[in-house]
Amino acid sequence: MSKNSSKLRPGGRLRWPMGPVLALALLAACSPFKLLRPGERLLSRVEIKGVEQADKERLTALAQQKPNTRFPLPKLAIYQLGYNFYDSVRIKEKMRTIQTEYDTRIQAASTDSAKLGKLLARRERKLNRKQLALDKGNAIMRLGEAPVVYDTLLTRRSVEQMTTFLHSQGFFRAAVAATDTARYHRGLVKRVLQGVGSIFPSTPDSADLAKRYRRVTVTYNVVENKPFLNRLQPPSIADSGVAAVVSAAQNGSVLKENERYNEELIGQERTRLETLLKNAGYFDFRQQFITFEADTSFETYTVRLRTLIANPAPGQGHRVYTLRQVRFVTDAGVNRTLRASTLDTLRRAGAPGVRRIRPELGIRTDTTVTDSVRFAAYVQKYSTRLLARKVLVRPGQRYNLDRTMQTQRLLADLDMFRFNNLNYRKIADPPSADSVGINPTKGELIAVINASPAPKFTETSEVGGTYVAYLPGPFVNLRLKTRNPFGGAEVLELGVRAGLEGQLSRVAGGVSETTEAVYTTQLGATASLVLPQFLVPFNSNRFLSRYNPKTRFTLSETFVSRPEYTRSNFEFAFDYIWQKSAFHQYVFSPVVVTFVNTLKTSDLFRERLDSLRINQGSPLFRSFVKLIEPSFSFTSLYNSNDFNQTRDAHYLRLFAEIGGLTRGLYREALLRQTGLNVYDFARLSVDYRRYHHLTPKTFFVWRLNGGVVHALTRTPEPDGSNSQFVIPYDKSFFAGGSTSLRAWQPRRLGPGGFTPLRTTRQGEVVRDFLTEQPGELLLEGSAEYRFPIYSFVKGAFFTDFGNVWGLQEIKNERGQYLRPGAQFQANTFYKQIAVGSGFGVRFDFTFLILRLDVATKVYDPTAPDGQKWALRNFDTSANPIAFNLGIGYPF
Repeated sequence: MSKNSSKLRPGGRLRWPMGPVLALALLAACSPFKLLRPGERLLSRVEIKGVEQADKERLTALAQQKPNTRFPLPKLAIYQLGYNFYDSVRIKEKMRTIQTEYDTRIQAASTDSAKLGKLLARRERKLNRKQLALDKGNAIMRLGEAPVVYDTLLTRRSVEQMTTFLHSQGFFRAAVAATDTARYHRGLVKRVLQGVGSIFPSTPDSADLAKRYRRVTVTYNVVENKPFLNRLQPPSIADSGVAAVVSAAQNGSVLKENERYNEELIGQERTRLETLLKNAGYFDFRQQFITFEADTSFETYTVRLRTLIANPAPGQGHRVYTLRQVRFVTDAGVNRTLRASTLDTLRRAGAPGVRRIRPELGIRTDTTVTDSVRFAAYVQKYSTRLLARKVLVRPGQRYNLDRTMQTQRLLADLDMFRFNNLNYRKIADPPSADSVGINPTKGELIAVINASPAPKFTETSEVGGTYVAYLPGPFVNLRLKTRNPFGGAEVLELGVRAGLEGQLSRVAGGVSETTEAVYTTQLGATASLVLPQFLVPFNSNRFLSRYNPKTRFTLSETFVSRPEYTRSNFEFAFDYIWQKSAFHQYVFSPVVVTFVNTLKTSDLFRERLDSLRINQGSPLFRSFVKLIEPSFSFTSLYNSNDFNQTRDAHYLRLFAEIGGLTRGLYREALLRQTGLNVYDFARLSVDYRRYHHLTPKTFFVWRLNGGVVHALTRTPEPDGSNSQFVIPYDKSFFAGGSTSLRAWQPRRLGPGGFTPLRTTRQGEVVRDFLTEQPGELLLEGSAEYRFPIYSFVKGAFFTDFGNVWGLQEIKNERGQYLRPGAQFQANTFYKQIAVGSGFGVRFDFTFLILRLDVATKVYDPTAPDGQKWALRNFDTSANPIAFNLGIGYPF
């Protein structure tokens, strides 16, 4: 005991520093060189030098080998961890065992075909999993990355591709050379041990010396030299008609004089010319007729660039095509269905012989002509007048590619058809040698639109859950869609929703209520009718058809039951919707009426509302009375992303709303006779998002969101005292929650630097984390780095910042704000920006994205002085870890 005690420090700890020893052992066990074969070297770094004008990012992407990923996850270390558990011999043995076991079971199944099928499927499934583990490693190895073994052949190939790319960008005299530098990366512990070892010199091991050259840095040295510039020459076009079209649109060319030669721009110019000529009626025109002549022999660092457009054949010019007829088959595919149902596989349904046998099929010809479009169907179920407005091609028009694509898009947006195709059939006619000759002959086309009807009824059911206030909440959502209920291509949707959602208790009553979380019962119903046209007293739909106009009527009812109150919200909305492009949509709502009715409030809740009104001047009590909110609004939404957010895209939403403009005419009478309150207000919000596509699987996304709301006139207090600016509670702005600042509970952040307090039943004054904090001004933003983890599992690091403020805070008799720090001040608001960070995991199933975000507060402006840096109170009551479970990305 005495021998061991000499090695103990006071407190009983060993004097030997075991941490560095364990760390050294771990480093030795995780050496990446253990995964390399003799003679192999690990690619450690790739550098590109000398790039000044060319696209360095594109050149980097051309490198055939890249080092193992280190951020955000050390993929090589993960692979090494899994490799320690990898045993190929054991996997092969399991495969033989599975094969033997199932061979026996298959023989025992004899002639039972159903059982044999199941056994074969199970065997293949198990063998495939083992084969995957044998080929690509176990699950941990597949989560990481195998070591990138340096290959000189791939380096030479990279040099060739980089050189080719530089030439295509106008750097004709550019050169690329690669050098690889072997180096040995020594860690801190290794350097310390080598320093200690130098005191005791010894003969170095040859194997150790070899390891010093097993890490490789590849440097691509680029010499761009001076780029070649364009000298545009007059185009050479054999067909005079084509030449006239190209000349008229020359200002739209993407090729500019004295700009650097760029083959990508040449490709874009070729596409532009093809589209231009197709829109001018040249149905048969293809890019193959367009070539570009580049000559560098006339002037130094100059490319004389000429556009050449050839004719299809000697003596044959390009033909302009016009439409003779437009046909629209609204029930494509029904023919085959009818034949199958009647066991007729020999004759076409609708043919004369068939009509004698089954006259109920009718005559399959152009039975209805509306606005020069011939509609054909066995039974016409859609309004041909409505469909004709969606067809932008007409007899007598020249063929036009843009109108063709817009027609298909407009028909698809109706949501009436499974698919629709607009095809053209040529009418035989001898060609002309020149499209604008003395007596040119034009080609003719027949446009045929085939549309297959979608099912009349579609039912959708969703079952899921939320996780709010540390309580799981199930919900169910049922929707029924009815297409064409009144024959005018309308869409009627009915939906019901029921669920439980956790919420922090709003009222501080008993001893345990400081951390009480309760369930909120939510019931909802929605009815929506969408008309594929503007419902206006004048005929403007033909002019607006290309903007895909729609009229929408919506009725919705939401019922919320909480321990503190029971509240219902009924809304009617009348909207006009149209699209400027596939990415840009407008919504004008001339009529939006909301009825809010509070059916029940608890005594403790009423006490709390009165306390907030008296002590903080809060208008929250007005939200729990009967009120009506008439308003009109306008929304502009631009979104160039897709559902799974896989593009380099922009998102911008502008929303403006004005309510209660005419309340002065009826406010007092309405309140006296029905008990309904009405307020006036103006509300504006802006939401901008930017999606940066860094690599094929990684994104950097950021968002800036802001809004302001203000009452237009004052509203008297119920007791007849001084009036104040009051806005409906539902029109206020809030911060915090799964799509806002995720480190805060929903609607609990702010306002400004004000510290909400409450008094418990025991008389103790504590911070109020339970009451929602509305504001009149919102400023918030988020930044998020998204990356793949494994297969459909993706991760994200994020930081959120922002807050809400008041604009018309109430003052007491002494001129002091009842909520100090809540008023927006230009010289102090930046000190009141809350900050939170965290990590998220997303399960991307393509059709559905499940999200779990874990966040913590970094800076809390509402905390008392000395406690604003919330990280110091990590995982305490003042800064608990926030879990946010949701569907879809937060932004």
